[in-house]
Amino acid sequence: MSDGPILLIFDFPARPPGGPDDAAALRTLAEDIAQEKGLLWKIWTESAAEQRAGGVYLFADRTSAEAYHRKHAARLAAMGITGIEAAYREIMGPLTEITRGPVR
Repeated sequence: MSDGPILLIFDFPARPPGGPDDAAALRTLAEDIAQEKGLLWKIWTESAAEQRAGGVYLFADRTSAEAYHRKHAARLAAMGITGIEAAYREIMGPLTEITRGPVR
């Protein structure tokens, strides 16, 4: 297990867009996520064709990633979202640096 940065990848069924109120709620969510301990960055993902949403997160360490995983999975479940997939991936640092991956 690596002591370095770790990716956490979430993928789940997307809820239908809900207009301006939904946009404000998502902005509030993004601001909350930005305060997560150990979070270096997040990329939001969606596929309208597949009706899926999610994100790719880079955390400074696995402990922070696992804590956020528990929090976010509970939040999604409370919203009635099922079919949540999550995966952890360690960073292959030297190769990622060659290809200009944002690992810090």
